[in-house]
Amino acid sequence: MTVGRGAAVGGLGGCGLLIFVALYLVLGGDPVQLVEQLPVDPGPSTSVQVGPPPPGQEELADFVSVVLADTEDTWNPIFTEAGRVYEEPRLVLFSGQVQSACGFAGASMGPFYCPADRKLYIDLSFYDELKRRFRAPGDFAQAYVIAHEVGHHVQNLLGISDQMQAMQQRVGQAEANDLSVRLELQADCLAGIWGHYTRRERDMLESGDLEEALNAAAAIGDDHIQRETTGRVMPDSFTHGSSAQRVKWFRIGFETGDVDQCDTFAVSQP
Repeated sequence: MTVGRGAAVGGLGGCGLLIFVALYLVLGGDPVQLVEQLPVDPGPSTSVQVGPPPPGQEELADFVSVVLADTEDTWNPIFTEAGRVYEEPRLVLFSGQVQSACGFAGASMGPFYCPADRKLYIDLSFYDELKRRFRAPGDFAQAYVIAHEVGHHVQNLLGISDQMQAMQQRVGQAEANDLSVRLELQADCLAGIWGHYTRRERDMLESGDLEEALNAAAAIGDDHIQRETTGRVMPDSFTHGSSAQRVKWFRIGFETGDVDQCDTFAVSQP
């Protein structure tokens, strides 16, 4: 993947965000309830670095910043053509632990988006884990993770998840997990849309980049992680979707570039 700020891309047309308008009318709210639901054990105090990257990781920090900037070149015109304003998220790089408006988080949580302060929180050490533990190397795999969290920011701006959280509180655990899965798969699809425009409008993708992203999506599927950690798969406990589902929805966004196709809530089986 060749990184660099490109010119703003064309949007998806006036109906580009109709799916989200429909969801807003039904649901309304902010996304990423998982951030607030997951328990975090602060454990013993460790060093926290917010902003400047750890020594030796300056190049990776620059890469993250450039990818985030490129997502803005995708979403700004899409929002503009839909008659909305894209408010760009802020990036926080941290090491060890961090305090966000969504609560205290440790590095074990991985990258996350906090809707309360509209910030992306990235522990750069996660990318080493992505490469070694999940066996998903490559710069486009790293970029996919950022684009997924930006997808949650898009959902937040469009107002999807406060009411969803309320819905989750009214249903059983299996149904609540299903709603979480659909939200996460939608963020995967939105990440794919970014990849679509990065390839079509800015010609930043290189041979093998798509495969890197799909490999990363598969590596962090709930079934894959459960099989690796417990030796068994429990679909009712999924919160992010299976490997096949994550690959499927990223590919849908990547191939179509159409936000309307990211309606994970309209299908019986996402």
